[in-house]
Amino acid sequence: MSTALVTGASRGIGAATARALAGAGMRVALVARGEQALRELAAGLPHDPVVIIADLSVPSAAGVVAARAREAFGAAPDIVVHAAGNFPMAPFESLSDAVIAESFAINAAAPLRLTREVLAGMRARGSGHVVTIGSVVDRATFPSNAVYAASKHAARAMHETLRLETRGSGVRATLISPAATDTTLWDAYAPDNAPTLPSRSEMLRPEDVADAVLWAVTRPAHVTVEELRLARS
Repeated sequence: MSTALVTGASRGIGAATARALAGAGMRVALVARGEQALRELAAGLPHDPVVIIADLSVPSAAGVVAARAREAFGAAPDIVVHAAGNFPMAPFESLSDAVIAESFAINAAAPLRLTREVLAGMRARGSGHVVTIGSVVDRATFPSNAVYAASKHAARAMHETLRLETRGSGVRATLISPAATDTTLWDAYAPDNAPTLPSRSEMLRPEDVADAVLWAVTRPAHVTVEELRLARS
């Protein structure tokens, strides 16, 4: 049975991805800060899911999460999906140091650290797949998106470097970059009442992104899906 570790699994894209992978027969480790939401999700999943409560914005958390996953699975996960993220929208003048630090810690540093912790095991095995959930703003920019766009550009750079360093090793790297997706991250901005933002009806669904993740990780071993960019038709 294949194994997968999904960060940000308590809600949105992470939760939808965990459901999709478990539904495809994988044993999934669920990682997030919210214990109750994780345990409720785990209760509905097959294949004995693993619950790991962790705040990946804390530098030491990556090593703890990787160790817990290795202990549960008996090896490094076959698949890691970096779906944890935060979404600050604010103009330059109102950005606090705390907001800047948290965004880079969660959106960029956390996936870099966790990939570092699992990569040696994947290389030794000769297989593994690291999926990074990016965003339309990892290539585009919009007003009030300076921190989010910068952190997602950094995550894309991590993915592209990983892809180069692992080529030919059996370890695959995929970047999946969706347009606006209807998750609770939008709640603070009331997009249906903001003329400059897409309405929720115009957004992708978390399940759309999860389906793309599942498709990418189930390609034959000799096929690497390097990048997928998703938009609403």
